[in-house]
Amino acid sequence: MPPRSKIAKLPAAVLRWLTNALSENGYSDYELLAAALREQGFNISKTSLHRYGQNLERNLALVRATTQAAADIAATAPDDADLRSAATISLIQSNIFDVLLKLEEANDETDPAERLKMLGYGAKSVAELTKSSVLLKRFQIEMRAKAEAAANDAVEIGRKGGLSAEAMDAIKKGILGIVS
Repeated sequence: MPPRSKIAKLPAAVLRWLTNALSENGYSDYELLAAALREQGFNISKTSLHRYGQNLERNLALVRATTQAAADIAATAPDDADLRSAATISLIQSNIFDVLLKLEEANDETDPAERLKMLGYGAKSVAELTKSSVLLKRFQIEMRAKAEAAANDAVEIGRKGGLSAEAMDAIKKGILGIVS
């Protein structure tokens, strides 16, 4: 394993300063930053700073793109019932199950200590996913109950206001359709 970079070893305050300076300078002026760090007693080359800056800029761009994509998805395809999370949990559970089956098939070839370690990772992952799944189902049940209460309230208000049975039925289906 390669040694930790000098940048990773910087004190937290200096690293924050460096990160801010890189952002403010548009991820350029590495010679200037190297000189400023030398004045503070840190000898870091402009090449190391450039490598760190490129990586930081790439990671920030990825975070921005991911955040924007998530916002676009939420705006264009609302998921009040959190079906995407349910699908994701199911997909991960299926993959873990496949890995466990392959581990079982490789029973004779695997060192028992390594096998136990892998099973431990798998068990922990399954436990965390199960907890997520239970919390998700609880959330979905609560949302469905709130929607049903809101639909019943709307129907009652419509009944008092003289709406037709068909209109009240359409309102109820519309409200319940949000969480189905």
